[in-house]
Amino acid sequence: MPAGGVAAAAGKRATARRSLRRPLAFALLALSAAAAADGETMTGAHYAAPAERYGHFALGRPHEYARLVVSTDAGQRHSLALPDDEVFEDLAPRLVTLATGEPPELLTIVSQRDSGSRLALIGLRDGRLAISAQSPPIGTPMRWLNPVGVADLDGDGQAEIAAVSTPHRSGTLRIYRRHGQQLVEIAALAGVSNHVYGSPELGLSAPVTIDGRTLLVVPGSTRRQLRIIALQDGRLVETAHCPLSAPLTGAITLASGAQLSVGLLSGRALIALHDCPASK
Repeated sequence: MPAGGVAAAAGKRATARRSLRRPLAFALLALSAAAAADGETMTGAHYAAPAERYGHFALGRPHEYARLVVSTDAGQRHSLALPDDEVFEDLAPRLVTLATGEPPELLTIVSQRDSGSRLALIGLRDGRLAISAQSPPIGTPMRWLNPVGVADLDGDGQAEIAAVSTPHRSGTLRIYRRHGQQLVEIAALAGVSNHVYGSPELGLSAPVTIDGRTLLVVPGSTRRQLRIIALQDGRLVETAHCPLSAPLTGAITLASGAQLSVGLLSGRALIALHDCPASK
């Protein structure tokens, strides 16, 4: 496994994006716009009203919020306030589209006092923000989850949502597919962790395209290796693994060729995915 050195220069990163891309990757709304079903276009979104009522702070303070605020190209501002027993335990909403022709929505993390965290899709309809679909909650207070990404993992034209539940203890990679107002789990794989408790860094995992195939790069439970995972025949299968010289603590970013730049406890390193040993 080639490793070491700092991330490639910006010019090389541009080359990498042509061969190794994040399909339907998360986009901060401040940097992109999307048409809502009623004709308004969302041009920005953020969390507001930092709250102390939950008190888990998996991402450190102040990253628990009571309200979501969206601005549009019509000069309007829309907001969604959560009930008193819930917070957005998150850094920023993510703009996602699950299928061609569907309106984009915001993927958020909502934590509830008695049941812990869940994924929630929030849409803008007729000038109102509302939760349009959500996953079952973890079921235990003070238990969190960290999204990996949104991508069409099986090539059927419908994107799935990948997230790691309880990344701080016995983390499990879960794949969700939308069915009406529910995000239904269709596959799971234990033994992963894509977050360090108390850190605001959420980018320790990512969907990537390698040789035309969409895969998930997710750290193992000790964050001392990267697991390359595919959705095959409705199951999550590890296809390869990449040993790391130190625990992963920083973001995974694209470098040159089929390479990732990873943030290790010892500094940045380059990982050549084609050189990672195949899993048996």
